[in-house]
Amino acid sequence: MRFDLHIHSNYSTDSNLSVDDILKQAVRKGLDGIAICDHNTVEGSIRAIQRVRELNLSLIVIPGMEISTSDGHLIVLGIREDIQHGLTVSETIMIARQKGAVVIAPHPFKKNSIGYAAKDADAIETFNSRCLFGENEKAKEMCLSLMKPEVGGSDSHLLAAIGLGFTEIDGHRSESSVLESIRTGKTRSGGQIIPPNIMMVHAVRGLARRMRRRARELHSKIFHIEA
Repeated sequence: MRFDLHIHSNYSTDSNLSVDDILKQAVRKGLDGIAICDHNTVEGSIRAIQRVRELNLSLIVIPGMEISTSDGHLIVLGIREDIQHGLTVSETIMIARQKGAVVIAPHPFKKNSIGYAAKDADAIETFNSRCLFGENEKAKEMCLSLMKPEVGGSDSHLLAAIGLGFTEIDGHRSESSVLESIRTGKTRSGGQIIPPNIMMVHAVRGLARRMRRRARELHSKIFHIEA
């Protein structure tokens, strides 16, 4: 089976993709399943599970989230409630495992990511479509040296990027089987880097988002001074 295990919906502050659009695009791309991993919330993935049933789609949705730890990001799969963000990597992994989750170190060598702390995760993301500067190669090398399972995903915040990064999974068509296959290394990562035109759209949207945020912060400071 082929899964994209790293997608962001509009439940993340840096994506405007609706859950329905993500699901329909995943089906069009021929994916067997996805994981919507929004920043610090499981709401997007829980909504996706509900909508798959309502739309009667042949798609497996693994619930999860991408948590901002004090040391960088972690993806946690197989949970249906939020885990507190801002904790250390080790604290976050401990809580996730208590909940029966699978912990993945995403893009471990991107800026502000967890780097070699990925050794404590259950699996390592060795292909991320947004890693442009050799980060995937470093992650693959570390994964092989640690003999960890590998996964891949698009890290998509745009519809066109869904499925560009993927994980091939040897297992049955169920959430529990998929999670167990990741734990036991019955996986292979692959895909292609996001094309420059799509990356440019993402960069422009990111810049616009940061400018809006700074404008709001400036307005708040001015209002506070005047008050």
